[in-house]
Amino acid sequence: MDTPLREPTFLILTALAREPMHGYAIIGEVAALSAGRLALRPGTLYGALDRLTDAGLVELDREETVDGRLRRYYRLSATGDATLTAETERLRRNVEAASARLRARQVRLVNPGTAGGLA
Repeated sequence: MDTPLREPTFLILTALAREPMHGYAIIGEVAALSAGRLALRPGTLYGALDRLTDAGLVELDREETVDGRLRRYYRLSATGDATLTAETERLRRNVEAASARLRARQVRLVNPGTAGGLA
């Protein structure tokens, strides 16, 4: 799987980190995790789940029949867990670096004479 992870992939893996879920539950969880910014369509989700399964990041947990229809539950695999952990750490480091730069910028904007150089 390519890194960095695309946001939909990251959010699907994040949704599955807590417990196995079926497709429509994943769609709802991704919407909640993204505060509604990302609305996965069923075709997009199931294509992504197929790719994530092929990549070994997600596994089929179980299948059950509900109202005459097959419902598949997916879970995060050990590889998926490791990938999500590594991506979360990468993002955390990026956020820390950006936050430090923004704090330094705010200090320079508030105190322009402290920017260094010859004045």
